[in-house]
Amino acid sequence: MDFSAFLAGFALVAEPQNLLYCLMGVLIGMIIGVLPGLGPAATIAILLPITYTIDPVAAIIMLAGIYYGAQYGGTITSVLLRLPGEASSVVTVFDGFALAKQGKAGTALGIAAIGSFVGATISIIGLTLLAPVVAEIALDFGPPEYAALALLGVLLVATIGSGNRLKALIAGAVGLLLATVGRDSFSGASRFTFDSLQLADGIDFVVVAMGLFGVGEILYNLEQRHGKVHVPAKVGNVWPSRKDLKQSSGAIGRGSLIGFVLGVLPGGGATLSSIVAYATEKRRAKNPERFGRGAIEGVAAPESANNAAATSSFIPLLTIGLPANASMAMLFGALLILGISPGPQLVDEHPDVFWGVINSMYIGNILLLILSIPLVGLFVRILRVRPAVLAPITALITILGVYTINNSTFDIFVMLGFGVVGYLMKKAGFDPGPLVLAFVLGSIIESSTRRSLLIFDGDPTGFFTRPISGAILAIFLLLALLPVIQYVRRRRAADVEKPETVAR
Repeated sequence: MDFSAFLAGFALVAEPQNLLYCLMGVLIGMIIGVLPGLGPAATIAILLPITYTIDPVAAIIMLAGIYYGAQYGGTITSVLLRLPGEASSVVTVFDGFALAKQGKAGTALGIAAIGSFVGATISIIGLTLLAPVVAEIALDFGPPEYAALALLGVLLVATIGSGNRLKALIAGAVGLLLATVGRDSFSGASRFTFDSLQLADGIDFVVVAMGLFGVGEILYNLEQRHGKVHVPAKVGNVWPSRKDLKQSSGAIGRGSLIGFVLGVLPGGGATLSSIVAYATEKRRAKNPERFGRGAIEGVAAPESANNAAATSSFIPLLTIGLPANASMAMLFGALLILGISPGPQLVDEHPDVFWGVINSMYIGNILLLILSIPLVGLFVRILRVRPAVLAPITALITILGVYTINNSTFDIFVMLGFGVVGYLMKKAGFDPGPLVLAFVLGSIIESSTRRSLLIFDGDPTGFFTRPISGAILAIFLLLALLPVIQYVRRRRAADVEKPETVAR
């Protein structure tokens, strides 16, 4: 590591122009994160033409700020409105919204801000020190490793649902089925499109998430509150108490490490990181039934993980020229527009860009923390709006958010259809979370598995012969068999106790 270039990067970021663009990026990121449907990838794409007239370093600093700033913005709607604008915010809905209903929205958003800052900072330090080493490890990942990792994520879906595990598995299976809708990427054949051109490219994640969580929640809440006097939830102090900080500190640390490791892997990213972090905390908890009902760790862990993953996803982009997600693909395009080729030579050929972007994240996350905590009180006021007013506003936000994705009225009707499905699922006791998460991971499993089988000439044992994919699948099998082992042990313990009871 070249410390002189590292320090020069800080001096570059400290220039007033670059500080201004860093602040602009973080603010824009928070705002578009609050608006469901308009994610960082779309915003970066819209702003790409502006980069022609801006200094390359300032332009990339601003676009990077939009990306990691949006991660926290998506948390706000997840906690206050139960609307995850990003896939990585789905898990935060479970406990964040439950805390909001208990009058602890300020605490949830405060912990989310602190967890986001800690997770991102730890990840930036790791990015600074370990980028070459971690990038070399990431190069060893191929389709078999991606397939095994996504399969492990689907298994964890069953542990995320706050209700019945069987219902969570059924919802997850439906999510995997929905992920197959559209044109086959290998053969080009249409699957479950019913000759509809609008479904040829599949169903967009935001359409599914907004329907199930947004419209479905609106319908369910209107039914539950019909004829009842609504008492606005009391919002406590936006600054977390010492007890909350102590209770969530372990979750923040573990979520940060999980997010850093999984964020480096293309195909892993913030979504899978938040899933794994949440499931890890739930498995570790002495009282796992608290999760889904307002556990502060259920907010701290995924928020730390997805922000850490958002930062560490810059490692494969900057060091090997491999974008890990859609937003990184937009940044990849921005670098090419500016005449900069991301890859192993970037550190030597453009050290100002490499270290300028990385060091701007230190300052950007400090700005994000400074801005987010005071503004929490403003966002929390949304909870004081009466349901009769909030419901149509929320519906309008979801409709506008979905329409802005593809400028398609068809997406609005699909969202409304999923809204009815979400309402019926709530009535039947099904948690929609596993469906959405399985939907996100389904396409990764299919494409990676089929590519792997092509590599192995159709031999599925090839997954186990590769060290990394074999280790991930071993973990998968262990976790899958763990409930069976626990059940057998409980039965044996019961059989041992039964004769003793009879003898007495």
